[in-house]
Amino acid sequence: MSEFETIVRTKRENTARVLIAALQAHGFHPRELSDGGLPGLGGGFSQEGYAIDVPTPEAADARPLALDMLKDMADD
Repeated sequence: MSEFETIVRTKRENTARVLIAALQAHGFHPRELSDGGLPGLGGGFSQEGYAIDVPTPEAADARPLALDMLKDMADD
């Protein structure tokens, strides 16, 4: 079982889901957001936002791609 590392965070669940799908399309293996939690609030949310996690060996390559995608989506 591989350890995971958070590469970016986003405040919007939709943005997090798009990032996960895009990272998968590029051959990375991001952790899926968990469903559940409070009504109207996904299970992956914290004060810092939704964490996008990938296996630690992939983090160095996935982080710049995720940051570029966030910039293109104008996420804050």
